[in-house]
Amino acid sequence: MASFSNFHMIHHILLIFSSCLLIPTSSQSHPHQPQNHVAFFIFGDSLLDPGNNNYINTTTEDQANFRPYGETFFKYPTGRFSDGRLIPDFIAEYAKLPLIPPYLQPGNHQFTYGANFASGGAGALDEINQGLVVNLNTQLRYFKKVEKHLREKLGDEESKKLLLEAVYLISIGGNDYISPLFRNYSVFQIYSHRQYLDMVMGNLTVVIQEIYQKGGRKFGFVNMGPLGCLPAMKAIKLQQGGAGECMEEATVLVKLHNRVLPEVLQKLGSKLKGFKYSIFDFYTTAKERMDNPSKYGFKEAKIACCGSGPYRGLYSCGGMRGTKEYELCSNVSEYMFFDSFHPTDRVYQQLAELVWSGTHNVIKPYNLKQLFGHSQEEIPCDQFEHLPYTSNVP
Repeated sequence: MASFSNFHMIHHILLIFSSCLLIPTSSQSHPHQPQNHVAFFIFGDSLLDPGNNNYINTTTEDQANFRPYGETFFKYPTGRFSDGRLIPDFIAEYAKLPLIPPYLQPGNHQFTYGANFASGGAGALDEINQGLVVNLNTQLRYFKKVEKHLREKLGDEESKKLLLEAVYLISIGGNDYISPLFRNYSVFQIYSHRQYLDMVMGNLTVVIQEIYQKGGRKFGFVNMGPLGCLPAMKAIKLQQGGAGECMEEATVLVKLHNRVLPEVLQKLGSKLKGFKYSIFDFYTTAKERMDNPSKYGFKEAKIACCGSGPYRGLYSCGGMRGTKEYELCSNVSEYMFFDSFHPTDRVYQQLAELVWSGTHNVIKPYNLKQLFGHSQEEIPCDQFEHLPYTSNVP
């Protein structure tokens, strides 16, 4: 049986389941806000990261800029933790925007279409993978630089309009909850699960309020997926003497997060005038595919396409993370997971379609198509602030 290193696991207990991609600078270089377009700003972890970690001093544990990553769609590694695209890539396409490149990618970016600040391995807490990723507070600092740049280039009135109409997508928390389970942390001896979650939610709330103060009004959130049931987690559980079942400790934290998140957002909605939010139920949609893969066109939902050991759960895809040898499936389209932690391009496409135009059983109170398609005046505040949110997570 393959042995598992805590060091290998901690950096990419990546938010479920983040470029060398060169977007032509012309797509970002127009000095004025594009007509009939809504800007798209992205914050978070590997679920949304297009390759920001390519441009920071980190380790291969927090990077995916080597083969076979990226080969299904881009035909080369971009820094995305998948064989192809991620949810923001599809959303940009549906919103008739160019792909939003990594904020840290060199180039003459004017940011009139938005910016992607997400970083694989990032957490809401600064201590998570500290010094190796772009944490949420640093992502906020980068956003403030973009806001200043837009004011200088577009003027106060036009930049304010751009930020007011923009959509802000956020996915954060998975690394915060999983990291203490794999490192020699005593955090859960000091804090209860709820106390720890409140610290995570506190940091997230501050970031939301700061974005709001700069003009942000329309927010999309991705709740926690079934982290405890990832191939990596099940393989570790098997090594610990279990029968390959999901890791219950992670599942408890995930369900707590998903229960509290809508409460936090509803409270913000009652305090911040014009604050609009939507929550995508990543947990239910992902778990449904894991439990019924053939219903969604997959043959394998337990074993990763790329990796080694039980369930291919050893985080060795690409042979650049300490373990040189790894296995690669012959038909990635049949698999739900590309590596030990992250879904395939095909899964991300299915999920992105639900984020974009799903009904209230998977995303509420609005989907992103509605957020992108409506101006502030066209979305009644009370429809957001008072619509009850009932989580599908037990």
